Amino acid sequence: MFLTILGGIISLALAILGLTAVSNFLLFPRLKPTQPAAQPKLSILIPARNEMAVIGQTIRALLQQTYPNFELILLDDQSDDGTGTTATEAANGDARFRLLAGTPLPPGWLGKNWACHQLSQAATGDYLLFADADVRWAPDALDALLALAQNEQADLLTVWPTQHTETWAERLVVPLMSFAILCYLPILPVHFTTLPAFAAANGQCLLFRRGAYEKVGGHTAVRHNVIEDVALAKAIKSHNLRLRMADGNRLVSCRMYQNWPEVRAGFAKNILAGHGGSVPFLLLSTVFHWLLFLFPWLWFAATLDAWPLGLGLAGVGLRAGTAVFTHQRPLDALLMPVSVLLMTRIAWQSIQWQRRGTAEWKGRRLEIRD
Repeated sequence: MFLTILGGIISLALAILGLTAVSNFLLFPRLKPTQPAAQPKLSILIPARNEMAVIGQTIRALLQQTYPNFELILLDDQSDDGTGTTATEAANGDARFRLLAGTPLPPGWLGKNWACHQLSQAATGDYLLFADADVRWAPDALDALLALAQNEQADLLTVWPTQHTETWAERLVVPLMSFAILCYLPILPVHFTTLPAFAAANGQCLLFRRGAYEKVGGHTAVRHNVIEDVALAKAIKSHNLRLRMADGNRLVSCRMYQNWPEVRAGFAKNILAGHGGSVPFLLLSTVFHWLLFLFPWLWFAATLDAWPLGLGLAGVGLRAGTAVFTHQRPLDALLMPVSVLLMTRIAWQSIQWQRRGTAEWKGRRLEIRD
């Protein structure tokens, strides 16, 4: 009886996730090579701390964009690896490029939020595009961004870049971001309700209409928030402004991390904040994912019944479907139970940091607020 009830709960949960994923596969906007109707001035704003390995390629790609009307401002956030020099050399004297030197972090601010605030103060564009230093840009990516933002009349357009993954840790963990978005967050309420529960954003690519950014208070309003991108999306909704999301569709892409320690630290920095800062909620979420994606395989191993096998395959199918949609490797879905165990390790790291009161990221200590 217990297994019957538990199996029914798992079946219902997977069915809901499946329906959400199918609706998103059909309705989720994707960037397409398209010319915008108008060409307002765009400020591309990149905070960079110790990004020498990637920043040259990023600067060159942005300066080769087909969109004509933009400025590119890079803030060197007290790097000690030559990031600013490398960026300047890559710009090769292009007048559209400016390098800012970041000022020391004031009390009450997190590093990236302070860097973005400084960039916003220097920007002169009608649109503000905040992007990470490791984002990769196809030549017509800016055209596609502006075209979609104009067509949707978006006050904030956030794009989920196509994720490049190479090492085993990247392949098994990083695609879970798009899995969560596509399976847990139906796009229609994201776009057409003001409910904060349906607010999401990706700080790798945030395109604001300048007036909307200023209306919600910019990064000053989220200065101590670890997941400032989601906080800004919620602020957009709370001001009855238009939030829109889109898939990068290879026009905008990114390789976030290079190895397991980077993956673990990067996700641990955000996962607890993504659960409202609640350790019990994070633990409940962890158990929920064990039940959905790990327990059916244990049940099948013990009984060889068709029902748990079907549940296990359904979980793998969901993961594979989101991988196909976002140009990932669908065969990695076969290791979904391993991915869940890796996320459990990441959750444990986040809880340990919360107990200690600080996390570490890019050479800085981040205060963990309750």
